[in-house]
Amino acid sequence: MKFKTRKLTLAAVFIAIGVVFSFVNIPLGLAKCYPIQHMINLLGAVLLGPLYSVLVAFCISLIRNLSGTGSLLAFPGSMIGAFLAGILYYKTKKLSLAFFGEVFGTGVLGALVAYPVAKFLLGSQAAAFAFIIPFGVSTLGGSIVALLIILALKKTNVNEYLNSERTHEKNGF
Repeated sequence: MKFKTRKLTLAAVFIAIGVVFSFVNIPLGLAKCYPIQHMINLLGAVLLGPLYSVLVAFCISLIRNLSGTGSLLAFPGSMIGAFLAGILYYKTKKLSLAFFGEVFGTGVLGALVAYPVAKFLLGSQAAAFAFIIPFGVSTLGGSIVALLIILALKKTNVNEYLNSERTHEKNGF
């Protein structure tokens, strides 16, 4: 039970940070880039796993959209990167692959999925590859910050603390 409470609490903190700092954006062409979102995606992928990181990305995007500080592009732009980073880290435990997953998942895959969202739902006349540069810049900046935070956290053993219950649950404790 403690394990789930820790994860839910950290997920809620990540959602709060993502919403509160949604004013930190970089307007690049048709898209506003939110590096904080991508920082949270990578942190969530490493500290919480793929499911929680996608749910955190979804909740931040939803709240930002409902409050008028985001767009529908936030959904593919954040959730695909969060999922790919989370699944790569979960399978390999390699921070470099989680970093790659966030940058490629958001910067390329999320940008490509954002095109039909922009065209059909937002009525934009953007080209198919129009979002790759802005999404790439955003995710690269946020992912670098997250990488530095994760490297600092590794020295504090916070990841072991968050996942310590997993060992007890597997052993029936």
